[in-house]
Amino acid sequence: MIRALLLASTILLVPAAASGQTTPAPAAAATVQKNADLAALFEAYDKAELALSPLSKAYRGIKDADYGKWDEISDVADARSRALDLQTLAGMRALFPRASLSPEDQLSFDIFENRVARGEALHPYRDYGYVFDQMNGAQSDGPAFLINIHRVDTLTDAEAYVSRLRTLDTFLDQAVTEAKKRAALGVLPPKWVFPYVIDDARNVISGAPFEAGEDNDVFADFKAKVAKLSIADTEKSRLVEDARKALVDEVKPAYERVIALMQDQEKQAGTDDGIWRFENGAAQYKALLGYYTTTDMTPDQVHDLGLAQVARIHDEMRGIMKQVGFTGTLQQFFEKMRTDPQFYFANTDAGRRQYLDKTQAFNVEMERLLPTYFGTTPKSPLQVKRVEAFREKSAGKAFYNSPAPDGSRPGTYYVNLFSMADMPATEVEALFYHEGIPGHHLQRAVQTELGGSVPPFRQFGGFTAYSEGWGLYAERLGKDMGQYKDPYSDFGRLQLELHRAIRLAVDSGLHHKRWTREQAIKYVEDNSADAKGGIVKAIERYIVYPGQATAYMVGKLKIEELRDRAQKALGDRFDYKGFHDAVLLSGPVPLDILERNVDQWIASKKVS
Repeated sequence: MIRALLLASTILLVPAAASGQTTPAPAAAATVQKNADLAALFEAYDKAELALSPLSKAYRGIKDADYGKWDEISDVADARSRALDLQTLAGMRALFPRASLSPEDQLSFDIFENRVARGEALHPYRDYGYVFDQMNGAQSDGPAFLINIHRVDTLTDAEAYVSRLRTLDTFLDQAVTEAKKRAALGVLPPKWVFPYVIDDARNVISGAPFEAGEDNDVFADFKAKVAKLSIADTEKSRLVEDARKALVDEVKPAYERVIALMQDQEKQAGTDDGIWRFENGAAQYKALLGYYTTTDMTPDQVHDLGLAQVARIHDEMRGIMKQVGFTGTLQQFFEKMRTDPQFYFANTDAGRRQYLDKTQAFNVEMERLLPTYFGTTPKSPLQVKRVEAFREKSAGKAFYNSPAPDGSRPGTYYVNLFSMADMPATEVEALFYHEGIPGHHLQRAVQTELGGSVPPFRQFGGFTAYSEGWGLYAERLGKDMGQYKDPYSDFGRLQLELHRAIRLAVDSGLHHKRWTREQAIKYVEDNSADAKGGIVKAIERYIVYPGQATAYMVGKLKIEELRDRAQKALGDRFDYKGFHDAVLLSGPVPLDILERNVDQWIASKKVS
């Protein structure tokens, strides 16, 4: 309702020049006025979105009356969000004929249309995703948000943190209600998922203040943040006591309810893995592929592309074998890379420190190289952090969080060092280029720093094929920049690229061709050097996150295709800085619009 009212206000308040209530101005002036009005519409849309999401506000660094609240998890909240999208789209089309807009505003028009269309394509399947799984869910999202996003700069901020602790039970109970509703429709994760969720939930309510021992991660985080405040010690003690009471009285019982539900649903869950098992699973999977890749590729096309890319990368890996003098088969080389201790850091604190130190060394080297290849670089700093203990057993191997637009929070590369046997030293370089620079941190920081030059939905929105395609492109770009001087590190780059190519085959295999979890694991074991633990974790990710992992390679191949096209068309006029600006300065876009943007850049370079 809030979004609908705000949107109605926006449309009613569109200046007269846009609503035709004054004498028409010259065409050029009318276009300028319409552009300003379109910007106002998008600003109002952004405010309406934020009004429904206290968590989104916090990610943006916004502290207001909602700093202390959680988002609502319900059908009603989803309906509000959808209504806002559809009403804004209708208003945009009615008030702003595309042909009357400037090229930049036409781009915003097209991206917004695509954004809403993608959401509508998934709407029929809104009840068929998993509420709790090892990758997603309030059981881990809530604590991770408090630790990593909720800043405490003032007494009021600390009280807002306590407020979120006191109401975390409502957030969790809403998720429980939604999980029960979906279970009634037959939507349950496979049986193996439940022990992960139960374990994460138990981790959150272990340690002090729930039992003797060290403080648990959330309590320790709150204490550390409060300790830095310039307030009286009596106030600090009061805040810590309030947090302790909220954790014991509200948080613990809520997590016990989550655990009880998961234990009950585990008994009902089956062992089939793919979403083909749902009544509308085939249509859902095709819609998910379209959503994530921003293409109309069919499941079979995705699968065949994966097989072709696996074969290509295998051939490149054989070149590395020759370079290092290995004389066995590719599968024997995989086994060597998977098991030889020289390619792994020790599973100790010292080994973890070595991993982080090596990451930082690549950070320093890449910072030095960036100005040669990029005209626009991030202002926001990058920090590297270990994944928190409460979720590291189930979390992925690496991921990234964008910086706050006001500079109050840096970009963060999270690396999971739970088991060093799953984190080969050969992959440190390529993984940093993907998650850090020139990958996600560069792209997403530049996007966040676009400021008023683009509407907020472009400054903060995203398309998986674009962003993850860029991350994978960045791994390969490192080689173009003269990196991967160690051939084994270059093998690590190829191994990570192979990992993404294999995803195309196994994701479509699981959800379209009805592969079992064990079949998918065996395929990866036979075709890559992935560590056993990493293989299992990756396959389990694809099972609960259908379609998402296919976007990486699809996006990367499109960016490389466009760069090859630009190099051939421009010859000596081609420059990396200009090409990268053409890709980055629009913010994330669907791949067809990315192609249009690059073609326009090529055309402009030809006449300049």
